Amino acid sequence: MPKTFYTERDIKDLADRGVTTLTVNDDVVLTDNARDLALKLGIRLVHEDNPHPEDGANAELAHRVKAAVIARLGDQVDAIVLDAVVTKVVNGLK
Repeated sequence: MPKTFYTERDIKDLADRGVTTLTVNDDVVLTDNARDLALKLGIRLVHEDNPHPEDGANAELAHRVKAAVIARLGDQVDAIVLDAVVTKVVNGLK
């Protein structure tokens, strides 16, 4: 199956159309800037292979923390590292 690539422009277009969730799997590739922008614009990235890494209130908390960090640090933060750290911390709250 061919891969689908998302850039910042694609994410902005999705947000402009009101999309709030984007399903990510092995066939979906987001640039680092696209991932950062998605978090900043409030688009939740749902990993198809693990659709519930955080649940309920913890999912909302994780999303808000990631968005706040990106808003504050912008391009200085690695989205993959941020996601891993926040997910680990939030999962430790259970």
